[in-house]
Amino acid sequence: MIYALVDKETLNQKGVSLKTLLQHIASFPNIPLLQYRNKFASLEEKKEDLETIRKYYDGTLIINDNIELIAYTDGLHLGQEDIRKYSDDLQEAVNLVRKKIGTKLLGLSTHDKAEILEANTLDLNYIGLGAYRATNTKSEANVGGKSLLDAAQHSKHPVGIIGGVLIDDIFEAPIVYKVIGSGLYCGIDHS
Repeated sequence: MIYALVDKETLNQKGVSLKTLLQHIASFPNIPLLQYRNKFASLEEKKEDLETIRKYYDGTLIINDNIELIAYTDGLHLGQEDIRKYSDDLQEAVNLVRKKIGTKLLGLSTHDKAEILEANTLDLNYIGLGAYRATNTKSEANVGGKSLLDAAQHSKHPVGIIGGVLIDDIFEAPIVYKVIGSGLYCGIDHS
């Protein structure tokens, strides 16, 4: 299944409106999850974007990082650095986040087998794992390639493989989601 990652910065760089992208995403069958990521806008602009997404997308909507906007979404995705803002102890951090989001979905970024094994002990709904291939939008990402596919086999959570993933890529369980970034939908190679 495809997990759409909508990155507002990529859209702005490519001159593509959120509405146009959402209409394009609607032409793809079976995209059950959409994550909205916007690292630079105000909370008000992000809220408006979430409301726009709800008008054009009826699947599960995940917000990246902004727990303050959880009321407008079905879940939250956090990176390794972002989750640790709640506590240096990862278990405690997840427990604190869970108290704030309740039963809504919670995803965590992972990058290797060690982080996957740690995630296995946490109350998560899924993990993101990457980067699979080099990308245009995250030059700092370490590329794992086949080693990520091997590491994914250790996850007890459903895995969304991210970073340079193409629609035609085929993965085995526990990789459930192919995370396809805004760049692909905008007509660039991948994000």
